[in-house]
Amino acid sequence: MKKTMLGVSMMAEADFVSAVLPLLQNNSIDVMEWSFDTLYHANEPDWLRDLLNFYAENNRLIGHGVYYSLFDARWTERQEEWLKKLKEEVNLRKYNHITEHFGFMNTENFHQGVPLPVSLHPKTLQIGKDRLYRLQEAVNIPVGIENLAFSFSIDDVKEQGVFLDKLTEDTNGFLILDLHNIYCQSCNFELEMQEIIDLYPLDKVKEIHLSGGSWQDSVYGKKQVRRDTHDDVIPRDILSVLPSVLTQCENLEYVIIERLGHTLKTDEERDHFLDDFSKVKTIIETSELNGKEKSNWSKMKVELSEKPLEDPVLYEEQSRLTQLLYDNADVETIKDLDFYYFKTESWDAEMILTAQNIIKKWNPY
Repeated sequence: MKKTMLGVSMMAEADFVSAVLPLLQNNSIDVMEWSFDTLYHANEPDWLRDLLNFYAENNRLIGHGVYYSLFDARWTERQEEWLKKLKEEVNLRKYNHITEHFGFMNTENFHQGVPLPVSLHPKTLQIGKDRLYRLQEAVNIPVGIENLAFSFSIDDVKEQGVFLDKLTEDTNGFLILDLHNIYCQSCNFELEMQEIIDLYPLDKVKEIHLSGGSWQDSVYGKKQVRRDTHDDVIPRDILSVLPSVLTQCENLEYVIIERLGHTLKTDEERDHFLDDFSKVKTIIETSELNGKEKSNWSKMKVELSEKPLEDPVLYEEQSRLTQLLYDNADVETIKDLDFYYFKTESWDAEMILTAQNIIKKWNPY
């Protein structure tokens, strides 16, 4: 039976390196995840390059993309450039697999924030598959997609597992199940975590993400909104559900703990981070894992259209929605919009305001 590897999402900040140093020194980090596109426009420090290369040379490096934007309805030069740089990256060092996020970020400043969700529709599925095909075509390693933390409605929450299953069916793709993202949805839409987890094709889960987050005060004075901010300890509810999730994911290979590099400044924060790592390590070691032997992956042949698929109506709606959120448009105005692809009338008002806050945070000017 294969061993499930435990690791961290590597950050370049000195505070993060200082926090994980004890884990590196005692060889506790089995696998390292690197968000390869975060330093596309900057030179990697020598120590970071050497560390990543060490994990790559030992078949212990996995890649995580942030900015490809899987559901942009317009194909841009930025995505072409992203794929070109990805090819260079996987030629430079060996990754066991790479992953990207569900959702879209179709703004000029694409570093503007988190991906926003799209609803399951034949056309949105087509767009997503086209982008995933092009991503898979660029590399000769498995490609996976991560579930999203942010949802506008309970319908989005309930259909995401089905959407991801359909999205990956033609590429021999897999899923990252981010349990803090599930936790956010659980808190924000008052569903049990396991109820949401059961909606996912767990046989496709090859990687699990664990992290903490923060609470945003409710504008309406009701319950707080849970945000996936990667800046705190892993919630107890996630650690409680983890053992059963491990046994349900028979093809699981990696468990990755995520924490933003600038959020480990104090001794207390570093101690809590190491404590989380230790707790997760114990859970993995004591769980009755039903893991199978790792099967050989083969790249499926997909017929790519010469031109990337585009949809002007979806693009216009994505652009208008992003602009309205950025402009802090009235919630009722957004809910009353007559969109074709977005069912704004069913959106939770609190989540619309949360999306506005996210976009403002990442694009303050």
